[in-house]
Amino acid sequence: MNYRFLLLLAAAPIAAAQQPMLSSLKPDEIAKGIAFAAEGGDFLFAVEAKTEPRLYLNDLPGPKMKRVEGSEGRWMAETKLPTGRTHNFHYMVDGKKFGGRMDVMAYGGYHDSKPGVPQGKLSEKRSHTSRIYDGMAADYWIYAPAQYQASAPAAVMFWTDGEVHLNRDTGSRAQNVWDNLTHEKKIPVMIQVLVSPGVKDGRRWRSIQYDSVDDRFARYVLEEILPEVAKTYNLRTDGYSRAIAGDSSGAICALNAAWWKPEEFHRVLLRIGSFTSIQWQRGEDGLTKKDGGQSFPFMIRKSPKKNIRVWLQDGFNDLENDHGSWPAANLALVNSLKLKEYDFKASWGNGSHSRNGGNVELAEELIWLWREYDAAKTGQEYVQDPAEKDKPFFRIQSLNRVE
Repeated sequence: MNYRFLLLLAAAPIAAAQQPMLSSLKPDEIAKGIAFAAEGGDFLFAVEAKTEPRLYLNDLPGPKMKRVEGSEGRWMAETKLPTGRTHNFHYMVDGKKFGGRMDVMAYGGYHDSKPGVPQGKLSEKRSHTSRIYDGMAADYWIYAPAQYQASAPAAVMFWTDGEVHLNRDTGSRAQNVWDNLTHEKKIPVMIQVLVSPGVKDGRRWRSIQYDSVDDRFARYVLEEILPEVAKTYNLRTDGYSRAIAGDSSGAICALNAAWWKPEEFHRVLLRIGSFTSIQWQRGEDGLTKKDGGQSFPFMIRKSPKKNIRVWLQDGFNDLENDHGSWPAANLALVNSLKLKEYDFKASWGNGSHSRNGGNVELAEELIWLWREYDAAKTGQEYVQDPAEKDKPFFRIQSLNRVE
């Protein structure tokens, strides 16, 4: 779909925009009030309603909608929204909320392939059978930038749920971001290691791997996966040149690895982290048998500061279930990092439990995590931004519950 052409037509009289809109947007989605088209920050919304609908963007009134000429009840509106963020929308029709979507992505420029920017190469799928996880098998892929040369050891970034980054122009569009940032030298030349959760006896081991609070995953990466990758690629072996990233349970997994092996993973990217009790277990005596991610905010507060840098992203409409409250847990985690004077950054939005929020800000995340990187060094002391020390702790100022 050529969104730019569609949006140019939308700027003309509605009659001219009607046919491209109808042919590009799904009629059932228009009827449900969930249809939209976007390219970067240019957005087009369409809905079916008998009376004039009112468009709301991020819970604020949006542009006035125009009736599609010749239709019995189709309405359209176009607008610009900030890129590198997600947005929510809905309609009010006859005083009632209707349709809408959450976590609508507004990709930034780094998410697109650019002329003159060389593209890296994604390896074929590889498989590994683990000793640490007792026969569990997992698939993985390796992405090498065009600038990689075997004569020079490269930095490494490890991604949990790595399969979500395999498509260049959909979803995270991470490959485009890696290429563009490497080309502009905003991140170092680095090998991206994309590993899927393992499977054993037909059972996915994702939660066992990711939500368990122990050192097994860190050892799995260091003792099994990276040595396999190093057979093909020349990798840096210092923690200063390593990052680990993940979403949801993959985020607790990333922090878990850096927590137990901070000398091996200096840079940590946490998105919609499941810092909740998913793997917590109670024994017959009523005492804790196995710890869970809900303990991390308290572990950070009660332990000596570790030399790591952390970016955390979450949305205030994240999950709430019997395992815990995702927004509250992430808020507690951020305040713990602040209290112990970690080098951290928190990104808050109004999103739900979706990868979209982290995906659209990927370039910003990577630039911040890898800032000041110097290939001539093997270490750095990470200190909290002095400006952060003067800021208050994060607080819940208001509730989004409507009585």
